[in-house]
Amino acid sequence: MTDYPELNARLQSLIAGVPHEIANLANASALLWESLENINWAGFYRMEDGQLVLGPFQGKSACIEIAVGRGVCGTAVAEDRTQLVYDVHAFPGHIACDSASNSEIVVPLHRGAEVVGVLDIDSPVIGRFTEEDKAGLEAFAHILENELYGD
Repeated sequence: MTDYPELNARLQSLIAGVPHEIANLANASALLWESLENINWAGFYRMEDGQLVLGPFQGKSACIEIAVGRGVCGTAVAEDRTQLVYDVHAFPGHIACDSASNSEIVVPLHRGAEVVGVLDIDSPVIGRFTEEDKAGLEAFAHILENELYGD
């Protein structure tokens, strides 16, 4: 079980006051990679020209562009809500960048009310992500939003 208060405190201390978005997202993905069990991809997609474009990540190579509304990441943007997917093979339109992935969680990132990207984490374990993970990772995303996109 992940200690999300500890993980989120580590993220806060790692990125506080650092004005470099890409570097902060790279360190955030590395922190997730080394802290979460049973994952095979952790990273970010950023909104560019109306679509999601691959950002910093840890794991195997991934899809470079994802249309809004397509797959789990695109659905998270279109619906502007976290997608907690127990079994990606049952998710309509799932994009299989890595055939080993079986479950996924995607959390939208905001600048004000605008979705500017997503945090995406995959696991080879069906049902890997829980409501506790959802709450902890939404708090993780909120730290990123405040530090990277806040006023």
